[in-house]
Parts: sequence; C-alpha cells; structure tokens
Amino acid sequence: MSHPYETLPEESFWRTAVAERDAMQIAGLWRPRHPVKRRTRIVTAGSCFAQHFSKALVARGYRWLDFEPGPKGLTAAQRKDYHYGTFSFRTGNIYTPRILLQWLRWALTDATPPAEVWEKDGRFYDPFRPGVEPGGFVSVEELLLSRADTLAAIAAAVRGTQVFVFTMGLTEAWQDRETGVEYAVCPGTVAGQFQADRHVFVNHGFGALMGDMTAALRLMFRANRGLKVLLTVSPVPLTATASGEHVLTATSHSKSLLRAVASELVAAQARVDYFPSYEIITHPAYRGRFFAPNLRSVLPEGVEHVMTQFFGDQARCFGGGAVAAPSRPEEPEAASEPEPSEAEALRCEEEILAAFAKGGQHG
Repeated sequence: MSHPYETLPEESFWRTAVAERDAMQIAGLWRPRHPVKRRTRIVTAGSCFAQHFSKALVARGYRWLDFEPGPKGLTAAQRKDYHYGTFSFRTGNIYTPRILLQWLRWALTDATPPAEVWEKDGRFYDPFRPGVEPGGFVSVEELLLSRADTLAAIAAAVRGTQVFVFTMGLTEAWQDRETGVEYAVCPGTVAGQFQADRHVFVNHGFGALMGDMTAALRLMFRANRGLKVLLTVSPVPLTATASGEHVLTATSHSKSLLRAVASELVAAQARVDYFPSYEIITHPAYRGRFFAPNLRSVLPEGVEHVMTQFFGDQARCFGGGAVAAPSRPEEPEAASEPEPSEAEALRCEEEILAAFAKGGQHG
C-alpha cells in the first residue's frame, strides 16, 4: 500500500538530511517567500544579532538603508559609540515585540511617549534607548529633539522600504506599573532609579507576544501596503534573567516562545517570512561550533555561515548566483588578535547586566 512518506524528498528524513551529512553541508533550511535582490530596499531592527544582517548586506553590495545616518564628520568609532549605522534608525536594540510596537505607535500614530526621563550625574537618558548617547544628553530638550529625529526616521523607514528585517530577542522586560510602558533595560542599570513599587518585571507569554507582533505588523502594513517582513530569532542566550529560573532554562523558555510566534505569524500572514538563523547557530547538529568559549557570543564564522545560507537559499529559489562575502586581506601572524567579544563587536544594551553578576567559584 502506498503512503505519503514513500514520495517525500531526502530532506524530510533526519537520517539523510542531518545524521549522514557533515553539519556544514546541511542546506535548504529556508524556502524564502519573497526575493531579496541587490536593489531591494532593506531596513533592519531588533536585538543584537540583527546587526549582523546589515553588515552582511552592506559587505555584499546590497541596498541596506540607514534613515538616521547622523551628523557628518564623525569618525567610525564615534558613529559606533553613538549607535549611528547600528540599525536603520537610532533606537538601539529593540528586544521585545512590545517595544517594537511602542516605537511604531509613537512614530506612525498620534500616540506620544511618556514624559519620563532618566537622570544620572547631571546628564539625561532616554528610558527607551538609554545607550545611544554615551554619557547622556546635556538637557531634556536635547534628548526630546533627538528622540523626535528617531521617530521621524522610523516612520520614513517603514514607509520607504520593501523588506523590514526584525530579530526578536527576549520575552523578559521591565515596565512602568501604572502606564504599562516598557523600558529598553531595567531602570537603575544604565541610569535612572529602580523603584520596586513602580517598576514591574514581566515575562511575556505566547498570547502577549503574538498580540504585540500582530499589532506591530498591522501598523507597518497600513503605512506601507507593499512591505514584506522577515522575522528572525536571535540565537544569543540571555545575559541574565530576573524570572527566578536558571538562566539556561529561562533562555530556552524565551527563545521557544519567540520561535513559535514566528511560525504562527508566517502561517497567518502571506507578507511575513522567517529565516532560521536561530536553528543554524544553536541546533545540536552543529555541536556548538559557532559559539565562542563563553557559549554566548557568536563567532564570525557562525555569522558567515548563517549569511551564506541566507544568500544561497535566495539564489536557489529565485535564481542567480549566491553572493559571497568579499575576501578579507591576509594579515601577518604577529598582528593577529583574539576575536572581539560580542559586547565589543556589537552594541547591545543587555550586556550591561553581566556587570552585576556575583563572582566566585562554583562547584
């Protein structure tokens, strides 16, 4: 008697698709819905890992758009320190769907951000992007003018792009108990003061995550009827958890929920797609080879393999050759240095939480 399994391709079976292959030869993990070509207008936002996408696109000559490039005359180091060119607008990291929704509401509707401003040592910090201005703003007025520039850039990015790449990173966050507004980081870590009666920890469940992402997509699609959204999930584990769970299981919890949300959104919305960078980096088939010794930072070769899969799957589905990364010039052995940590290579507000870990030996 014939049955459906008799005609399935080898990629449908674990033995032929995974177990009998070298991990670096596993291919075809993504069947992209929408073409991404060199002239496709692309913006990126989200958690730290989203920064790799923009770098890879630019390196290959793709049309990544920066809607908030910053003032002229800044050095490359200054641009990096002030979060210019990190994402397509200067929000800093957007870790949760709720924070993405907040930014979109402030940028695309009549909703306005709360008047709250954090202060530290006579300088002022934006609670929703506290890391973008090293040392803080000189005045509240300067902070609000800068935020207005970012909101204008977000609106222009949504309306002016063809593909919006968003990397979901976390489910854990801190909110104002009365207003429900969500902060980029816990108050009191970068700046501001933590108030136990005011600031509340939340760990968004599946329903909340789906609701926030659905609302965010609705706003974007309303502003740009031709827009496509490409979701990814960051493979980078949590720096710390306030959930009361072990950070390992808390990471599994958060990433599993975000991955499930991505699948549900792809099934429900034709203009949404998901690229499996999370699986490529974290799956046991790859035996952890893409992580640095800290088991958290993703090595450059891992990033390169992810992006090779991205461009290869695009070429397989839509034609054309896979676009390779430009070769790096060889350096003398004496000049070689250890790879920078993720905190050094990327701009990630969450990394500051690592500074609060207690030291000591663990048996």
